Amino acid sequence: MIKSGHLTYQQLKEKFRINSPWDMIIILVLNILITIPIFIIAHQNLIVLDWAFHIDRILLFMAILVIIQLILRAMRRITLISVIIYFIMLLYGTLSGKYGFQSVFEDYRSMVYTMSEDPYPQDIIISKLLPFPNKSKIIDAVEYQNPKIRNFAIMATAKHFKNVKGYHEYFTIVQAFAVFKEINTRWNYVSDPKGHDYIATATESLPYLSGDCDDHSIFMSACIQSIGGTMRLIHTKGHMYPEILIGEKKDLEKINYLIKKELFPVESKGKPINYHIDERGKIWLNLDYTAKYPGGPFMNEQILGALTLE
Repeated sequence: MIKSGHLTYQQLKEKFRINSPWDMIIILVLNILITIPIFIIAHQNLIVLDWAFHIDRILLFMAILVIIQLILRAMRRITLISVIIYFIMLLYGTLSGKYGFQSVFEDYRSMVYTMSEDPYPQDIIISKLLPFPNKSKIIDAVEYQNPKIRNFAIMATAKHFKNVKGYHEYFTIVQAFAVFKEINTRWNYVSDPKGHDYIATATESLPYLSGDCDDHSIFMSACIQSIGGTMRLIHTKGHMYPEILIGEKKDLEKINYLIKKELFPVESKGKPINYHIDERGKIWLNLDYTAKYPGGPFMNEQILGALTLE
């Protein structure tokens, strides 16, 4: 008889034995339920190797699945207690508005979608940029504390995406996208006077929602800032456009899914989500007047200056 430590081979075999096909099915289902949130946490915190077809993430999922399976089989006598605790924690998270069943589902769904529909990164913004033209005038023109600007933004949030469920941590961004939709579906492009760079204030652009790219950028930024969003302006050769801060790389997965599957499925169908990464690793989405959805194509990719609005 072969021995392994203090346990005989027969005892080890008995320890890992599955009593019936139903036991195997139950343990497999529990394994998947436990593996998914663990995989999401690992995926968000481990370095992405960018292997072809996301093989690194597939291998990570399989490794976690195998490890959890071995643990469940070795500890099958206390598996039921562990599962009950696990479900109680998710139930508590659901009832308290924290991380619960819906959050697990949304995280996994957006992560899997992003693995098949990658957003499209552009230039990394560096700190050594040219001075921003008309900086003081533009900052003064972004009248985000003006009641008329805030009222317009509130109207847009009541008109678009009001019934979108979930995504509680991205509530402000969803409302900012509602403002984007309202402005970009109504904006009327009007050129500046010949030979003059006319900068309209946000309240000046409000009555007719008209102006050039500078005016649009100022108005969009003012409206979104008035409801809590963080904006910046990008200056390129002969053009200016606004961008919204959505967070870090882990936030991009949910925002990508949100745009392409929930909020702008028709406008963004088959098209990439374009964004910039700044020197701190923060993600900024394009909200240009030429874009039909947040993260639409850049009109000009050459960046000359960036102005973050406070």
